Amino acid sequence: MNRNQSIALAIAAANIVLILMFPPFDIYSIIKSQIPVFGGFYFYPNRSETMVVNSSLLFLELFVILINAAIAWLLLQPRKSVVARTRLSLENATLVFVAVNLILMLLFPPFESVFAMSNASIPTFEGFYFIFARQQNHVIVTTVLYIEVFFMLINGAIFWLIFRSKNEAAPSAEDAAKLLMALRKRGG
Repeated sequence: MNRNQSIALAIAAANIVLILMFPPFDIYSIIKSQIPVFGGFYFYPNRSETMVVNSSLLFLELFVILINAAIAWLLLQPRKSVVARTRLSLENATLVFVAVNLILMLLFPPFESVFAMSNASIPTFEGFYFIFARQQNHVIVTTVLYIEVFFMLINGAIFWLIFRSKNEAAPSAEDAAKLLMALRKRGG
């Protein structure tokens, strides 16, 4: 295992710990105690007796993290030296991967039923459906979609920073002074 693979595994492990500390909960309301309503993400030890872990959403989150970690593991395997430089660096591959994931998140957003909504209740979560083939009485759960997009952008930024090319040296003080003088001469 190389350095980048160990960093990718550490990031995946940190995400898993964070998700297990703040799992998604369904809340049984006082009015309709038989129908759970998606209640959000709470610190696990602070749960109440009316809260139940939404295991299907939790497993979905864990699978996404594990799949992304496996892809990162495969992309970070040591390569044999290649004479020709490829156009797709790890930085660019990370950007493409994040873009594809964001497109999939927007094509298959989380939905809830309109009938389960009211001004007093917390939104329910019924699953991910294709945006152009959604059922008539379903709306997007924007809070879950925002969380998905936020975590994808944060993880993509972390991986992009890890994979950025390190061969660009910082200019020395003399080079910076010369560059500044050249810019001043151009400016007037």
